[in-house]
Formats: sequence, C-alpha cells, structure tokens
Amino acid sequence: MATKRLGRGLEALIHGPDEATPDPPGVADILIDNIVFNPLQPRKDGLDDKSLEELIASIKQKGVITPITVQQDEDNFILIAGERRLRASKLAGLKQIPGYVVTISDESEMMELALIENIQRENLNPIDEAEGYAVLQSKFNRSQSNIASAVGKKRVTISNALRLLKLPGDIKNSLRDKKISAGHGRAILMMKTMPGMMKLYKIIIGKDLSVRAAEAIAKGISTKQSKRSSRKSPGTNSQIRSVENELITVLGTKVRLHYSKKGGKIEIQFFSDDDLDRVLDLLRSIE
Repeated sequence: MATKRLGRGLEALIHGPDEATPDPPGVADILIDNIVFNPLQPRKDGLDDKSLEELIASIKQKGVITPITVQQDEDNFILIAGERRLRASKLAGLKQIPGYVVTISDESEMMELALIENIQRENLNPIDEAEGYAVLQSKFNRSQSNIASAVGKKRVTISNALRLLKLPGDIKNSLRDKKISAGHGRAILMMKTMPGMMKLYKIIIGKDLSVRAAEAIAKGISTKQSKRSSRKSPGTNSQIRSVENELITVLGTKVRLHYSKKGGKIEIQFFSDDDLDRVLDLLRSIE
C-alpha cells in the first residue's frame, strides 16, 4: 500500500492555506499502468523528441524529482499534471512514479490544477494557457476575476491572454511554437483586420522585431513621432489619430478622442463587465 510522503501540495494554491481539508493530498508511489491521461489537459503542443530524450536520461539517472499530480478514480488514477514526466518514465522502464494524490470536487477544479501546475513551471505556451482560461470561462462559467484568483494572476493578465485567441491560426501556431511572444501577439491585434495582422506578423518574423518596434508599426508611426505628438496640442486629424492609437495600445480597446479648442473628452469602449474591470485596473495602475 502506498504511503503519503508530503503535505497539502497544490490544493493550498486554490483553497488557501487556512481552509480546512479533511483529507489533505500527499505523495504516493503509483503504478504507471494504473494511470489514465486527463482529457482536460491544457497543454496541446507536441512533446519535443529531444527534450523528452533528455528527460528520460535524467529519470534513468536520478529518478522523478517532481511528482506528477493525480486524482484517484476507484482502482485507477486520472493524470492532472505531469504528462511529460509520465511518458518519459514509461519509456525509461519505470513501473511506478511518485504522484500528488489530490481530491477534486469537479472538472473545473481539475482544469484549474492542471493550469496552475503548468503555469508555475513556466513552460506552458501563451495559446494553450489562453485556451485553458477560455474553457474555464465558457464550459465552467468562471468569471475572469474568479480565474485570476484561482491561478494567482491579475484579472488584466487573464483578459490579455484571452485576447490572443482572436489572432489568425498561423499566428497562434507561431505563439505555440514560441517563435513570437505574447507581447508580439498583442501588438498584432492592434491591426484590427486579418490581412493587417498577417502583414505585421510577417514583418516581425522577417526582421526579428522587438515588441516595442512591432507596437510602433502597428500604431502607424515611429517611436519618435509618437513622443513628439504627445507633447503637441492634438489639433489636426493625424495628431488626434496618433493620440488615439497610443491610448488603444495602453488600454487594449477602442478609444475616441473628441477635441476642440476649448477642451474635449476621451471615449473608452468596453464590451462586458469583465472588460470594464480590466480597463479600470489599467487606469488605476497608471502612475
């Protein structure tokens, strides 16, 4: 019979350290043949052959250092997180693997645990991360605030991640392959139209642009022009558009500047309560 070797593990990350848990999770040595894969695994990218070979070699030499995470289901265990470690352990010839055994109330919590494990290991690509949040939002009716609290991130971070799912398929694949960053993806979204997004994406790849340079192109002005226009009174249409584009970059939503010689107003659009909260968070963070 497997014995538990550690304490609360990942459950404290969702419920908090002070919440009472009648049967806290621990680590057990589990038969690999009794483990089934998690259909809600947020990672969708393939397992790189070279990195898997390196992991197999490491496991053969030192064993599995970081336990996988599982939930018991009668005589079997459902894998929540640790697919690479499990596959590598099988290929290394192991019969057992250490695993956190946790008690999960529903599929939503299983999804959260899988996301948390991947995010905290910092090896989940931006699109898989965003799709995980989207499942929590659409399938399990979680608000962006609730998701942010569960995974330990700001609400605006969740909102910005979800925006990446609006990118064309080729660009999302590039994010999965880490050819471009999430910052590049947000700059590309500023182009609004699919042809415009693809055009900027090709420039970024072709010229190996930084995120700042990509943002400057997306705004349709150079960085120097942007600085000069911000110091001038925005009296002409081109100057108004320049200021609007700068505000769009900061706030991530449509902004209209209504200007006159006696003053004016700034109109900021939002599309849901969560989107309004995201914009307010950004405004509050501006020093």
